[in-house]
Amino acid sequence: MRKILAAVICCVMGLSASAQILPKFQFGVKGGVNLTSLSKTGTFSSDNRAGYLGGVWARIGALGFNVQPEAYVTSKNVVVDGSAAKFTSLDVPVLFGGKVGALGFGARFYTGPLFSFAINKDQNFSAAASNASKLNYKDQNFAWTLGAGLDIQKISVDLRYEKGLSSQSYDAGSTKINLFNLSLGYRIF
Repeated sequence: MRKILAAVICCVMGLSASAQILPKFQFGVKGGVNLTSLSKTGTFSSDNRAGYLGGVWARIGALGFNVQPEAYVTSKNVVVDGSAAKFTSLDVPVLFGGKVGALGFGARFYTGPLFSFAINKDQNFSAAASNASKLNYKDQNFAWTLGAGLDIQKISVDLRYEKGLSSQSYDAGSTKINLFNLSLGYRIF
């Protein structure tokens, strides 16, 4: 009986290890909330300046490592020189990371650059999408992303921090945007 149990355990471990070796492609949708800070008093308090995000992601990986490009529309609420500023942007992060786990359950960690194309009075959604597809990064914002995620079958939960690398100009002044993202994703395939 012990030999049979040991053989079954070895087979399951071998299958899960080989699943990590083979190249894999995944695609899904995601939605979530942006927060400028994590507060103990309440997630949607006025100090947090909550916004939203929604879009698509893809994950290409093998050997426990992956590349995860994403594209999503996000609303960001920030404080610039004491006054609130709200804007919408098309964000395109390219994340590099690893995954541990097997059989549909796992934890991920990742980091990478984020390119943000503002959608405002000067640039509408189609212009931002056109600039993103043409790799036209002039006058756009850059950030660095660091985060972790949890996968449970087709559902994923991610928490990440975006550190602004370039300044965003507003009527009241300019600021570097630093925020947290909490998102829920669904893998379509």
